[in-house]
Amino acid sequence: MKGDLFSSRHMVQPATAPGMTVENAKCIRYTVDGEMLARQGAMVAYRGSLQFERKGQGVGGMLKRAVTGEGLPLMSVRGRGEAWFAQEAQNCFIVDVEPGDEFTVNGRNVLCFDATLSYRISTVKGAGITGGGLFNSVFTGHGRLGLVCDGNPLVIPVTPQQPVYVDTDAVVGWTAGLATSLNRSQSLGSMLRGGSGEAVQLALQGEGHVVVRPSEATPHKPQQH
Repeated sequence: MKGDLFSSRHMVQPATAPGMTVENAKCIRYTVDGEMLARQGAMVAYRGSLQFERKGQGVGGMLKRAVTGEGLPLMSVRGRGEAWFAQEAQNCFIVDVEPGDEFTVNGRNVLCFDATLSYRISTVKGAGITGGGLFNSVFTGHGRLGLVCDGNPLVIPVTPQQPVYVDTDAVVGWTAGLATSLNRSQSLGSMLRGGSGEAVQLALQGEGHVVVRPSEATPHKPQQH
């Protein structure tokens, strides 16, 4: 078979080491030798001897998901082989989490991660239910985290002298050391005139980085299995 589709540009090459790599801009490959975790329904192909099992969120996680509509539906992948993960053709990126790091990320942007990472679902301080129910996943430990984003994300430095204000529908995540609160930038007069569409932002103060998608989130589409 010939043609551009079967050229080396698209052809999968042999894995060089266990773990996570970016296969192309839209897909992450994970060479499994033991266990890893991924978003439910994100596997697009695999080979080898692998088992996929739904992973429960525990009572606390289930309650938070029921109240807020947010959550991180996961599956564990066990065995030996290779699996490819993608989410609606979004761009894929890898974050290396080091001991002592803490990375807060919106659950919708999590694709897969090493089993050596710990995570918890946490309320964004200063927001809560009145701020739209901002619940995120906080990752700690040592390992790699695969993320998806519509388009190429912006990584904006935050300093004590220059806080950053992010649309709550556009924020992907942020590093440790940043304090969060809600910022209301719309005046009462503007609200009475119909509003600007930019009434409330997430304010991040301190020293670190915030990751922002180059568009606001679109309404969630149910996954098909």
